[in-house]
Amino acid sequence: MHTTAERRGAPSAGSDLPSPGHRPPRGTAEVWSLRPDPGQVAAAEELGHLLDPAERDRVARCGDESGRASLLASHVALRLLLGAYLGCAPDRVPIEHANCRGCGRRHGRPVVPARPPLHFSLSHTSGLAVVAFAATPVGADVETLASVPGTDLVPLLHPVEQRAIRALPADLQARAFLHCFVRKEAYLKGTGDGLWAELDSFCVGLGPAYETVGDRASGAGTEPEDWAFAEIATPQTHGGAVALHLPGWEERGPRVRVRLRTVDLPLWASRQL
Repeated sequence: MHTTAERRGAPSAGSDLPSPGHRPPRGTAEVWSLRPDPGQVAAAEELGHLLDPAERDRVARCGDESGRASLLASHVALRLLLGAYLGCAPDRVPIEHANCRGCGRRHGRPVVPARPPLHFSLSHTSGLAVVAFAATPVGADVETLASVPGTDLVPLLHPVEQRAIRALPADLQARAFLHCFVRKEAYLKGTGDGLWAELDSFCVGLGPAYETVGDRASGAGTEPEDWAFAEIATPQTHGGAVALHLPGWEERGPRVRVRLRTVDLPLWASRQL
């Protein structure tokens, strides 16, 4: 079976960390949104000691100042959120890597040993980062419209997606490609397949914004089995999506929900220091 359930919404005003031991309900992705403005970055710098050596090294190797600031803020937010969900100190969260589905070595998607299970996915781009949490494997991706190379990469997509994009008016094709691309990236992060999967080997469609009643040209109904997709509300300059693994979803019948929250590093830092 396969299905897509979509839900949008503005981030909630609440910015407190989750209570210790909290888990998102099945069928729900809790997505925390971060705009790396100067206040957020300054707080992240105060809390940089929470990162492990590998994380600090990755931040240091980031090519430009704004990219480093965004990466630092997003990883500090991830540490604080994981610590809250797991009920432990942020710097003691044991982030590991799952086995790669391609080669079997332990460099797959990041995971934490937790009971009950907790899955997460981080994505950051210019001006925006998101961290998604769920009770089942989840992937999240955000990108800027400016980063989309027009429609040059459309031939790399699944044939159904190529036809759907080419059928749109020319002025809508770049944004449609962005919607499709973030859905693919979210799915690949959720499965852990990453870069070794060919983009034309699976179809995720363009999302409900490009669907019409009774029209399957957008790829609706052709998504990977047992995975559901939803759009993440972003500024008009960005696009975002979450992919959630939900085996048996149709039998259980719940709507997939995206609960949007806002990261507040200055507030969280004041409670850490």
